[in-house]
Amino acid sequence: MGQDSASGERSKIILGIDPGLETTGYALLDSADRFVSVIEAGTLTTSKSSPLPERLLELFSGLEEILDQYRPYRMAVEQLFSHYGHPKTAITMGHARGVLFLAAARKGIPVASYLPTKVKRTLTGNGRSSKEQVQNAIMLELNLDCRPDPPDIADAMAVAFCLHQELRQAGRLPR
Repeated sequence: MGQDSASGERSKIILGIDPGLETTGYALLDSADRFVSVIEAGTLTTSKSSPLPERLLELFSGLEEILDQYRPYRMAVEQLFSHYGHPKTAITMGHARGVLFLAAARKGIPVASYLPTKVKRTLTGNGRSSKEQVQNAIMLELNLDCRPDPPDIADAMAVAFCLHQELRQAGRLPR
């Protein structure tokens, strides 16, 4: 993966994921240079009334479709953030993350995983920033006309931007 099979050129797309069982935010960023831009962003959703295996298959299939269409060379996923008082939420999020990682592994795409506090700190300088602050910061960083909504999309953009910044600082962005 990481090569465009038609032209032989290396992909410059980073896929950011804000995982969730009901709503997963995704964002594809062009990471070709210092000035990163949005290619596509949206959500993958599953129905609460469907059994867990069907929801996981929907999530997996939706991500595979995105991977096949855009062929990103890297993927970044937000790590679990759940208090120990809510173990059921952590478990369902773990299931969702698992199928997302599986889809990436099947396509040979390396995955980076970031704590929400690191993503927020990268964007705003404060690891405890609010959802609104993250939306405002990503709007400015990506030169968007409006705040990304729902917040799942902003979070996906933010996690992709975090990976972009890490690769840029290490001098490892594709040319």
